[in-house]
Amino acid sequence: MKHTQEICRCQWVDLSKPDYIDYHDKEWGVPVHDDRVLFEFLMLEAAQAGLSWYTVLRKRENYRALFDGFDPHEIARYSDSKVEKLMGDAGIIRNRAKILAAINNAQRFLEVQNEFGSFDSYIWRFVDGKPIVNTIRTSADYMATSKESDAMSKDLIRRGFKFVGSTICYAHMQATGMVNDHAMDCFRREEILAI
Repeated sequence: MKHTQEICRCQWVDLSKPDYIDYHDKEWGVPVHDDRVLFEFLMLEAAQAGLSWYTVLRKRENYRALFDGFDPHEIARYSDSKVEKLMGDAGIIRNRAKILAAINNAQRFLEVQNEFGSFDSYIWRFVDGKPIVNTIRTSADYMATSKESDAMSKDLIRRGFKFVGSTICYAHMQATGMVNDHAMDCFRREEILAI
């Protein structure tokens, strides 16, 4: 008889949802330095405000299709008629303030790229260019914010970004690997540390 060992994952992963498992196993916490991907996560995290991440994750492909593959140059030029079209599509979260924030944030994103050469150069400054590795043993060890996410939020807001409170910024940091919050016993923790 072949013995198989159960893979240990972070406690927050709902094992009944294969797409959630896939996201955890392949993306969450992996350091991202590609500006388009950083913008995608910034947009999706802003869309998540007040909702669960899984709600947004299930709509991610619709967002990719409807928001021009998360191209900030395209999104920055969206017209009122495009906003109305997006408001009529149930494939995304139809919240006018969040759609308008996506357009605004694309414009601000391009300004940051212009100032710093890349958004990557700007955003990773908040963690001195390397991931913060936290010690997560139980669900109580997860933080919703940090001094780094507070500083990031404050600076993004100063630059005119919307839906970028400290909690959203911290979630962005977790998603893009600026913070490694994989649990101590999660198989992904050490894999990501080895990257």
